[in-house]
Amino acid sequence: MKRSLTFVCLLASGLGMTALAQTSPAPTTAASATAPAAPAGPPKIAIIAFQPAVAGTNEGQRNFGQLKTKFEPKQSQLKTQSDEIEGLKTALKSQSDKLSDQERAARTKSIDDKEKSLQRSAEDAQNDFQTEAGEMYQQLAQKVYDVLQNYAQQNAYTLVVDISTQQSPILWANQSSDITAAVVQAYNAKSGVAAPPPGAGGGATAPRAPGTTNHPPVAAPRPTAPRPTTPK
Repeated sequence: MKRSLTFVCLLASGLGMTALAQTSPAPTTAASATAPAAPAGPPKIAIIAFQPAVAGTNEGQRNFGQLKTKFEPKQSQLKTQSDEIEGLKTALKSQSDKLSDQERAARTKSIDDKEKSLQRSAEDAQNDFQTEAGEMYQQLAQKVYDVLQNYAQQNAYTLVVDISTQQSPILWANQSSDITAAVVQAYNAKSGVAAPPPGAGGGATAPRAPGTTNHPPVAAPRPTAPRPTTPK
């Protein structure tokens, strides 16, 4: 059951978009033959938390809120199955000494069959959820990257470093060099998508996969931030 519980716990835990981003490969950034020349003078470097920026856009909050709502029925279904199994286990444990060997074996097999069914359902739902979440993230990340690129060029930055990845070499940076909020604002202005109203499913993190609160959260590794392809 441990493998199925990985999925079952995703929605119940607080995993955000950084965990979901690992569901799809990062696009390769191609070198642009028409890239603008570096501005004269000393280098101007900025940092950005790219994955939280994608999640924090109005469009990201809306889209991932809708995905969460879509998978809520599956979440409820899996929780019902899990609760049923736990109830059967409890009943078997409390009544075991009163049952015949045949009845005890029959109940044990029934529980095992239900656990296997739950595992299959959870794995199928996890695959569906991660596929949709990954595709949604990558499509939005490409558009946010385009805005980031324009913003960096307009503000004469020579380098923008992503600090939302585990591989980031940045140990410290002045707050004024962080352009995360500025890029989110620029993207919101370009997209024209309004901020989701409170309680409408929006939020700065992506939804978790359907699951149950009967088990502890499952930790997920932080993925490498996507690097959308730039035109040659």
